[in-house]
Formats: sequence, structure tokens, C-alpha cells
Amino acid sequence: MRNLTLLTDLYQLTMGYGFYKHDKHEEEVVFDLFFRRNDLITYSIAAGLQQAVEYLLNWHFDEEDIAYLRSLNLFSEDFLEYLKNMRFTGDVYAVKEGEPVFPGEPILTIKAPLIQAQFAETALLNIINHQTLIATKSSKICRATAGKGMVMEFGLRRAQGPDAGINGARAAIIGGCSSTSNVLAAQMFDIPVAGTMAHSWVMDYPTEYEAFRAYADSYPDNCLLLVDTYDTIRSGVPNAIKVFKELKEAGYKPKGIRLDSGDLAYLSKKARKMMDEAGFPEAMICVSGDLDERSINSLIQQGAKIDSWGVGTKLITSEDLPALGGVYKLSAVIEKDGKMTPKIKLSDNTAKITNPAFKNLYRLYDKSNGMAIADLITLRDERVDESKPLTLFHPVETWKEHEVENFRAEELLHTIVKNGELVYKFPSLKEIQAFSKAELSKFWEEYLRLDVPQLYKVDLSRRLHTLKIEMIGGIRKKNTKKENQNG
Repeated sequence: MRNLTLLTDLYQLTMGYGFYKHDKHEEEVVFDLFFRRNDLITYSIAAGLQQAVEYLLNWHFDEEDIAYLRSLNLFSEDFLEYLKNMRFTGDVYAVKEGEPVFPGEPILTIKAPLIQAQFAETALLNIINHQTLIATKSSKICRATAGKGMVMEFGLRRAQGPDAGINGARAAIIGGCSSTSNVLAAQMFDIPVAGTMAHSWVMDYPTEYEAFRAYADSYPDNCLLLVDTYDTIRSGVPNAIKVFKELKEAGYKPKGIRLDSGDLAYLSKKARKMMDEAGFPEAMICVSGDLDERSINSLIQQGAKIDSWGVGTKLITSEDLPALGGVYKLSAVIEKDGKMTPKIKLSDNTAKITNPAFKNLYRLYDKSNGMAIADLITLRDERVDESKPLTLFHPVETWKEHEVENFRAEELLHTIVKNGELVYKFPSLKEIQAFSKAELSKFWEEYLRLDVPQLYKVDLSRRLHTLKIEMIGGIRKKNTKKENQNG
């Protein structure tokens, strides 16, 4: 495993040195990782937790790291000596990978000494922002197929570097993809690997027919032919059918064809008719070529005859939204006597005002149908009473209230690491994917649709909301008093 300890921003280290010099480095604090709402992403699929935790539990400053930091002439020798022995000793609370999550919710919380919690920020955001972004894009793409065919992740060649290609493939599986073309990712994460042929295979042979015959000879049990190199309808499909007949006579079952360009709705319907009439109704039609959730949805609406989808560039780069916008904010300081002091960040932009204190996250389900009603962010020591009605209210427009009853409350933040020790068993990718699919099924379509989705309710408990308003008022009152004194 690579040593990624220095995968951080310089200011994490300079702040760490400042904390150390002022004897604040061992002060216990709480940080929350969450993402903010935007027009393109109203829900996300949490991903990257395993890699994030592996980073935390494996960080160490080796001799080369210390030598490099010394060369910057920013740190004292005693601080560098402190870093040599620094390990993560805190707690990690997080939602499970594959869990649908919503803006403003703490999807990962760190409770640790200040220097450790602050130092962790950059890498945690890098890992979780990326994988959550790609898992979410994958989820949207897979949902767009409406169950009509598997989605294969084909994005490696367009990914933003090897790490993005590898971990992006992992995240795509969490979001619902059936396989990846990325052989290294398949090996690392035990992911099904899939692929066909390139146009260069066809172009290298004197004729398209000869190219198809050679491929069929190489893979008689797995013969899927790329038919759009020259002329899909006049040449590609007829030559594929010709080779399929030869395979059938030899006792093999042809797999199908792939379309990579052109009017995929028209071509797929025409090819389907041609193959059916030739006696190959079970031969599949796979398509690829700059697909995303919207183009797939359009093809489905047009009645395209497609059995499998190869999605690359727009999935692995999340082309329409290249960054999730996850943030990591201090929410509490814990004094030596155990007293917790909540912290809040204010802003003229209401969406950027943080929720203070050490918190918990609950999802409320309707007992009558099992569907999600709303999420509730509470103080850590609060418990939701399922035995009586609960009044939910909008965290900003507080006059908007909704009373729920006959519900169950499920705690979403799980203890992953305790005192620097892993206490959670990570599931397999297949298990995470199945979990994510099951959890998504508990949300009404209105919350998940592509266009103008209904906003899912994420509310604050009465106690947390009261604390937040009191803190905002107190800070503004103090600042107003200072302004008056200075005036």
C-alpha cells in the first residue's frame, strides 16, 4: 500500500504546528463531513468510506516524509519528532457505503485530537467527494435504464488519472453498474470484468467479415461483434449474422452485437428486426458512445431495443457535475472535563451556516409501507421517541410543519473506528451494491426523478435548532456590540 500520509494541503501542517506550539493539538474536537445542495444533485450515494478509513488507520510519517518537511524550514525539530509518532487515535462515525444521503447531513463524523482531525480533512474530502460523486452518477444512469439492461462501466481511458479510474470503477459498482472494463479495478475489488473489441480489430483485417470470423474463432462462446466500423445496416449487421450462422452450425450460441455510434434508437430497432428474422432473437444488442442518464432515458422513451449499456466518459468524470462540493467543518470542542462546546460557522449565505455540536442522524420510515418520510439531524444524546407523534419543521422556514406518526426511526451514523481501532466489518462490493439498491427502493420516485425532483425533507430536532438559533443570535449580538464600541 502506498504511503499517502502527505496527501494533504500545506495549511493542514502549518495549522497543526500552530496548534502544537500553543498546546492545543491534543484538544478533542468533532468535525462533520457533508455536502451542500445544488441544482444537479439532490441526493447522493455515499461511497469511499473503506478507503477513507484505510487512509486514517495507515497514516505514518516515514523518514522521507520528515526529511521533506524539514527541508521546508517551517517546522521545529520537536514538532517533526511529534509527527513521527502520530497515529490516528480518534473515533469515526459514518453512514454505510451505498446509503442514499442528502445535503446538509453529516455522512462522516470525526471525534479526535485537534491536530489529527484537522490533518485528516483534505484526504477525507478527496476520497469521499470523488467516490460519492461517481456512485451517485452511476446510480442515476442505472436508474435511467428502468431495468432494461445492465450498465457496464467503460470509463478508464477518460478518467482523470489512474486513481480516478480505479476508485471510480469501484464507486460505479456501488451505484449499480454490473461490471467494469478496468482489469486492475476488477482484480483489486473483485468486480466482474467485461469488454468486447475495438474498431482497430475490424480495420486491421482485409474485410469486416474476415475480422468477425477471426474474432468468432478466438471467442466462439463469447462472440459479441462491433458492427458500426463501416456501415451498420448494410455491412456490419449482415456480416455479423453471417458469422452467427457459422457459429450456430458449429454448436455455439452467438452473444450479440455492439453499436457505438449513429442513431442508436433507429439502429437498435433495425438490427433487432434483422437478427430476429435471421433466427437470433436471443442475440443481445449492446450500445456505447457518450451515454448518460438523459440520453439513456431518451432511448428508452423512443423504444430502442437495447439489452446492455456501456457507459464511459460521462460516468467516470460525472461530466455535468465534476465536483460534489463536500465540506468538512468543526462542530464542537470537548473540554478536558468532558464538557462540550458547540461551534458554528456563520455566513451571509444561509446554506453555508453550519449545524453546531456533536450530532446524530436518523431516517424516519412510515410503518404502514416502509417508505422513507424524512431525515432528522439531532444532538448526539437525543433519542427519537417512536411512541408518540413527532412534529417536523423546515430548518429555515420554520412555519412549515409536518406531523408524523406511526413511524420508526433508524440511526444512520454507525461507529466505524473507536479509539483508533477498526470496530466495523466492511462488506463486499456486491453486498454494498445490493444494500444501496434496497435502500433506494424505500424512497418515492418523486425524490429521485431526473427533472424537478421533490426535495426530500432533512430537518433539525427542536433542541438542535434552538441551539443553532441561540448561537447565531449570540454571535451577531456580540459583533454588533463591538461595532458600536468601535464606532
